[in-house]
Amino acid sequence: MRNHSHCPHAWRNPQHRGRMWAASPAFRRRLFLLRSLSPCAAALPNNTSSSSSSPSTFIRLNAMAASDPVYEADAEAVVRRITPPLDRARHKGQAGKIAVIGGCREYTGAPYFAAISALKVNSTNSSHDVIQGADLSHVFCTRDAATVIKSYSPELIVHPILEESYSVSDGERESVSSRILTEVAKWMERFDCIVVGPGLGRDSFLLDCVSNIMRHARQANIPTVVDGDGLFLITNNLSLVEGNSLAILTPNVYEYKRLVQKVLNCEVNEENASEQLTALCQKIGGITIMQKGKADIISDGKTVTQVSTFGSPRRCGGQGDILSGRFVANVVLSVSFCIFASWARHFLLTNEYPTDKSVNPMMLGCIAGSLLLRKAASHAFEKNKRSTITTDIIEFLGKRV
Repeated sequence: MRNHSHCPHAWRNPQHRGRMWAASPAFRRRLFLLRSLSPCAAALPNNTSSSSSSPSTFIRLNAMAASDPVYEADAEAVVRRITPPLDRARHKGQAGKIAVIGGCREYTGAPYFAAISALKVNSTNSSHDVIQGADLSHVFCTRDAATVIKSYSPELIVHPILEESYSVSDGERESVSSRILTEVAKWMERFDCIVVGPGLGRDSFLLDCVSNIMRHARQANIPTVVDGDGLFLITNNLSLVEGNSLAILTPNVYEYKRLVQKVLNCEVNEENASEQLTALCQKIGGITIMQKGKADIISDGKTVTQVSTFGSPRRCGGQGDILSGRFVANVVLSVSFCIFASWARHFLLTNEYPTDKSVNPMMLGCIAGSLLLRKAASHAFEKNKRSTITTDIIEFLGKRV
């Protein structure tokens, strides 16, 4: 480890100390897992009178309905607290390195939106420092999609390594699948988080290859956000995320319905939404799920909270579904979860409050990502009204929201 005897002032200062975490994502992931296994990794503290600067106060106990309580998250506090500021002491990659697994012949926009959004995130933290997005954003896609995605932006690192059934003969499938996994594995340890699903499509061979990638990411303890066609994949193969506390699912109303039918063998119960969501998370083994809707309801099987800040009534291609009069930009939202979950883990590793280790960073990532997207959508609609499209929202991710 670095010898801090030459910089005692920086080491005494909690803000500077937080900037000095190890550069290796693998080191940070392993340290986080060790702390997660400690006895204190239980429920959130009940004492909300503690210091307001502690994340134990992030999820406020404001009951929305006595019969089915869902608590409103203090989302702005989450965003400001967990997001790292820019400073000269950091080097490339320390603010986050993410990967999007998706992109095929038919769908090239979704992986681009997801990857570029990770770079565009912008807000302010608790010290009112300007904070910006991830440093590096990768896309692993098919060869047909790669050139198109590269043409959208030179900022993205595009890997044209995935294959679809039409380009692989039956005799080549095993060797090609092995080659794809080997190529992705070279990069996997560098990432703080991955997003699986944007523009993935439903080709059987491609889904099999991505299943192998997800298993490898799980073995490497890398947080995984699953959205879009990735949810189709895991609904038919729950073992890919079952029992993985570092997995986040972000279903819309139709994807959520399929999950409930598959896992709980029943229909969606709107009257007891929070109880059903909690049961769904528990049944899949303690993963984090955000049920997108008029209010985004988030649970990890232990805690339930929501973000209900109004976004925008506008719906357009590439932005998801209208849910109770409000749209959610699915791919932008999923990658917001990805980068904020990464930052939340780093924050919990370096902050000075022992009770903060009990807070699930996946929950914090969902809360922050939901608020960011809703505010960006609101600003975009205020400016563009009915002509709002996904790129308008991304523009506002690059402003303080």
